Amino acid sequence: MASGQNHKQSSKISKVDKEILKVLLEPGTSISTQELAGKLGVPLSTVQRRRKHLETRYLEVSYSLNLKDLGFRRIDFFLYTSGGSTTSIARELLKNKDVVSVGRSVGEHTIDLRVEAIIRDSGQLLDLLEMMKGLPNVKDVIWSEIVEVVGKKRSIPSEVIDEL
Repeated sequence: MASGQNHKQSSKISKVDKEILKVLLEPGTSISTQELAGKLGVPLSTVQRRRKHLETRYLEVSYSLNLKDLGFRRIDFFLYTSGGSTTSIARELLKNKDVVSVGRSVGEHTIDLRVEAIIRDSGQLLDLLEMMKGLPNVKDVIWSEIVEVVGKKRSIPSEVIDEL
């Protein structure tokens, strides 16, 4: 058996793991292990052990602030670069206090970097835009802001979890 097949086979997770993931990945879910055990009809000790394993190996657990209620805005910037310098531009952008993440991207040929920033007002937005456009090898910058979340679904569809 090829090593790629071994890795795929070893990454399979149990039926109980899949059911735990489906509950934990529901939007807005905050459930105790005891409630989870009751909901799934699985012994508490099993859920405790499996949840710890999933959180250690497969889940990224994080909190996020409701920025709008705190007077902040989350802005996504999309940069078109040249000269093969996306990584150096990304590192430079990460030095800015308002920038929280930078990722190299593929897909649309005019988007090489996606930059997420947290700002208070349009003045900060303008400052960031001007700074980004002034960087060497940045050909263009566009930005986007979500103004209304229409709805949220599970971050990973049940069908994908079933295939794990």
